[in-house]
Amino acid sequence: MTATDTTVPHNLSLPDTSWIEGERATNTSGGSYEHIFPGTGLSNARIHLAGPDDIDRAVASGREAQREWMALGTDRRRDLLIDLADAIAAHMDEFSQLNVHDYAVPVSFAANTIMLERFLRYFAGYVDKPHGLSTPVPGLSTDVNLIEREPYGVVAVIAPWNGSMVVAGACLAPALAAGNAVVFKPSELAPFAPLRLAELCTEVGLPAGLVNVVPTLAEGSEALVRHPGIGKIHFTGGESTARRILATAAQNLTPVVTELGGKSANLVFADADLDAAARLAAYQGPLTQSGQSCACASRILVHDSIYDGFLDKFVTAVRAVKIGDPFDPATTFGPVISATAADRILATIDDTISTGAGTLLTGGTRLGGDLAAGYFIEPTVFTDVDNHSPVARIETFGPVVSVMRFTDENEAIRIANDTPYGLNAFIQTTDLTRAHRVARQLDAGSIWINTFSDIAPQGPYGGYKHSGNGRTGGLDGYYEFLRTKNIRIALP
Repeated sequence: MTATDTTVPHNLSLPDTSWIEGERATNTSGGSYEHIFPGTGLSNARIHLAGPDDIDRAVASGREAQREWMALGTDRRRDLLIDLADAIAAHMDEFSQLNVHDYAVPVSFAANTIMLERFLRYFAGYVDKPHGLSTPVPGLSTDVNLIEREPYGVVAVIAPWNGSMVVAGACLAPALAAGNAVVFKPSELAPFAPLRLAELCTEVGLPAGLVNVVPTLAEGSEALVRHPGIGKIHFTGGESTARRILATAAQNLTPVVTELGGKSANLVFADADLDAAARLAAYQGPLTQSGQSCACASRILVHDSIYDGFLDKFVTAVRAVKIGDPFDPATTFGPVISATAADRILATIDDTISTGAGTLLTGGTRLGGDLAAGYFIEPTVFTDVDNHSPVARIETFGPVVSVMRFTDENEAIRIANDTPYGLNAFIQTTDLTRAHRVARQLDAGSIWINTFSDIAPQGPYGGYKHSGNGRTGGLDGYYEFLRTKNIRIALP
């Protein structure tokens, strides 16, 4: 792949500044950031960043737009969300290309990461269903006791670079359906698709300022988190950043929902379909998004009786992946996000080898040749890994997985749960009884049996332990963006 292979396709325009109050912001106060395309290491665009003053304007315009949004009535709000879903569908090719520019996810997979259309259609149906209650109360039987749910007003959604349009679906859709305005902060590493989304929101007729998108760095992010006009914060990202956000938000006692990292276990039992289990382990592990996913099953636990046979099929699946230009439809494996990430991942690999924490079976190096300018790291598999070693306990966020043995069900469960994280867990078995029994003993918010982590708007998604709190998807995800109010009326 040469540098010219990744010029902007189809004359696609890359949005490069905040979208506030229904228009592109000019003269933003947060400086600028050079966006580097991970496939080539070359500049994609210079992003103009929001500063504290821009955050103030975004929150203020959100407050006004939220009142206008609620005044439209339930039918109109529902129809506008469906219109936005239609617009997303009509521009799917464009969003796929923008996603590739954002973080070099292969175009063959990019559309799968744009979940907003499905989430909008699902949550549009909840616009007129906040599910209030009326309950009897002690004392005078004539009292009316109402339990209602109402929006927070303006909520902040802080998205990671590796799934900004996933987070837009999981958070923006229920937040709008619940009646809120949203200030959406994408990562500076992946701003293009979210900024185009903001333009579409205005184009389909949502009130100007209802969805503001503000790429920003530390100063602007802190201003957003500490802003007294923000009613609730939803953060997706790393644990260390979450701690800083929680500490800052505590100054105004602003509630925060967090969806954090993972070190998910994939349990492969002796009765599993080995071919299917090996393919699933390859793609749920090092291959999809080059392992840069909180749902990555980076700890693969295999029953001792099938260990060698599984490894043969697993490594074959891993080595069969097509590595190359993310804009090539034949490519299924792309680069990691940055030079810094590549150095960090390679350091983890080197440390695992030098300390003897695992045996390198395949991969382990940065690719050269035509791919040398990009941040490409081979899919890497370690076997016989110590579950207490850094490669098994710290989220690598790259194409590196550990394979471990177990001898019985209890040992598999013990190893799987021996982690500070609890976002996902995977089970490969043809024994339905075992599937139910093991699933209920795994400390994770989502359990996937003989399937990939296919997040759907109907299912609540979120973590246990250090993987965060709160949920997206389903009624649980809808209620995250609603406050509960009790109204008691005394009638004579």
